[in-house]
Amino acid sequence: MTRTMTGRLSAAAAVIALSAGVALAHITPPVVLVSDRDVLIALLAGAQRFFVREIRLSGPERASIKQRMGFAPDEDFYRFYLGRDAGGRLVAATIFVTEFTLHGPVRVAVALGPDGRVRGATVVELTEETYPWVRPLLDQGFTRDYVGRDSRARFGLSDRITKAHLDSMPRFYGEIIASLIQRATLLFEVGVLKRGDVS
Repeated sequence: MTRTMTGRLSAAAAVIALSAGVALAHITPPVVLVSDRDVLIALLAGAQRFFVREIRLSGPERASIKQRMGFAPDEDFYRFYLGRDAGGRLVAATIFVTEFTLHGPVRVAVALGPDGRVRGATVVELTEETYPWVRPLLDQGFTRDYVGRDSRARFGLSDRITKAHLDSMPRFYGEIIASLIQRATLLFEVGVLKRGDVS
């Protein structure tokens, strides 16, 4: 068998394997729970001036995040929406973070104060399939449990939620959303706070 033919067979096998993985994922249409505009207005409440700050993480910054959380940042850049008061002081910064699951993406907006603590978090978008699993959590306002936490805090599901007798899928997606909120705190700490970009 020639090298060319072996290469073609390897490429065909890779395409088939990739197609099988895609076929196993049964992603349903998206459900947008709140628009980006509305969530930014809510999470940056109190701000009078608004800016966008795009950050690119350096190699050491990426390594620091991976070491601390096991999360390897894969975006080229991250975009923070900054809200400042009339004097130019930072009121809050908001970032949108997404996790791609077998049942489709889950997108969360997280607002952070100048000290790196969570001011609020909102599930922005998920899929029709995941919505029934996440709704019981949203009905209980579970993202409020993370307000006041910074990147060094524990971000698992609270006792209040774990005692609610939820099935495994709501718990699974609750952990994913909690992880996204923690990711946002770490990205803000490493990409903004440590660089002194809050002033």
